[in-house]
Amino acid sequence: MKLLVTRPMTAQAMEEISAGFEAVFHQGDPLTEAEARQAMADYDAIMPTLGDQFSAGAFQDGSRCRMLANFGAGFNHIDIEAARAAGVAVTNTPDVVTDATADIALTLILMVARRATEGERMLRAGEWTGWKPTQMLGTHVTGAVVGIIGMGRIGKAIARRCHFGFGMEVVFHNRSTVTDLDFPARQMPGLAETLAAADFAVIAVPGGAGTRHLIGAAELDALGPDGILVNIARGDVVDEAALIEALAAGRIKAAGLDVYEREPEVPQALIGLPNATLLPHLGTATEQVRTEMALRALGNLIAFRDGQELPDRVA
Repeated sequence: MKLLVTRPMTAQAMEEISAGFEAVFHQGDPLTEAEARQAMADYDAIMPTLGDQFSAGAFQDGSRCRMLANFGAGFNHIDIEAARAAGVAVTNTPDVVTDATADIALTLILMVARRATEGERMLRAGEWTGWKPTQMLGTHVTGAVVGIIGMGRIGKAIARRCHFGFGMEVVFHNRSTVTDLDFPARQMPGLAETLAAADFAVIAVPGGAGTRHLIGAAELDALGPDGILVNIARGDVVDEAALIEALAAGRIKAAGLDVYEREPEVPQALIGLPNATLLPHLGTATEQVRTEMALRALGNLIAFRDGQELPDRVA
C-alpha cells in the first residue's frame, strides 16, 4: 500500500512505518485543501495531522485513499461527515497523548502563577537587581481551586495532578455527568459557575464546531480579575480577540496558552502582553510520546491493510 505521511517523524517511527508500507514523508508545510484532495487521489492511505486541511472539499467520489490514520487525538482538521460519506475510514491516537498533555497544562499553571516568563525576560535583559520581598509576586498554586473544562481523559489527568500534587480543590464542567473519578471533585451546574469558582481554569475539551469560541467575553468575565486561564486543547475554543481584550484590561489576571486560534499565527497584541505565557504547541513534544503516537497510527494502518477491525476508529 502506498502511504503519505504528512510530516517527518522520529527516526524509530519512520523506520517502522517504512517497514510496513511504501511510505512517502511530506517535508513541506501542512497540506492545503487542494493538496489534500490530490493526495487522496494519489495514495491508498494517509497519516495526516494538525494543520492539514482535510475539509469537505478534499473528499471526492472515486478517490484512491480509503484510510486517514490521524497522528493525534484531536481530529477537527478532518471533516468527519465528508469522510464518512466518501467511505473513508478515520482513526486517531488517543491515550498516548494524555500524560504529556496533562504535564504541559501543569507547566503552564506554574509558569503563569509564578510569573516565570516575566522573570526570565527581566533576568536575560540584565534588569534584575537582586532579591526583594515584593518583587515579582505571583499566585499561590497549592490549595487553590482549579476548574477543569472538559473532564475526559486529559481533563482527568490534569485534575489528578492538581489534586494529588498540589492539594488543589477540583471543580469541573462537562457536557455529561461524570462519576468514575478516583479523586474528590465537584461537577458544577454549568460553565459559568465553574469559571466563577476557579482560581485557575484549564480548558481540556475537544476541538470542533461544537466547542468553537466556548470561552468568550462573558466567560472570561465569569472567571474574573483574579482568575487565570490555561488552554491546552484547541486554539479556537477561545475567542482570541476577547482574550486579548480581557488580558489587556485586567478583566482576568493572566493566561497560559499552548494553542492558538490561527496556528501558527500568533497576534502581536497577544505576544506583547506581559500577563500572557505562550508556548509553541508543545503538548506532546517528547520523543517518546511522538514515537508512540506514530506507532499508534501505524497500528491502525496495519489493521486496515490486513482487513481487521480498526482499534481507534472515529469514522
